[in-house]
Amino acid sequence: MAAWLIPALKAVLPHVGTIISTAAPVFTSKKVDAVAGQSVLQQQITELQSAASRNAAQIKELASQLQETLTALEKAATMADARLRNALVYCALASLLSVAALGVAFYAVLLRVA
Repeated sequence: MAAWLIPALKAVLPHVGTIISTAAPVFTSKKVDAVAGQSVLQQQITELQSAASRNAAQIKELASQLQETLTALEKAATMADARLRNALVYCALASLLSVAALGVAFYAVLLRVA
């Protein structure tokens, strides 16, 4: 199993219940009376329209939250990239310094032998 899947599931699973309860509109019970059938149908259409408008509003809110999250992730990636560049520079400087120290030590050994 992919390593990223478990944290993603842990982030999504708490919200599944609210998503399902919001996405599934609750319809009125059907009445047996045929005369009232038309008003029940109209009421169900109204309920569907209101559920669709609520879903659209929540999708817009979710999209804005996703955009904020992506912006934060891009900022964190930029910061991590800068830190990585700094670490690379320090590593290169440390390597050069160690090579210089080895050169000085080797030179000192050669002077002592000669």
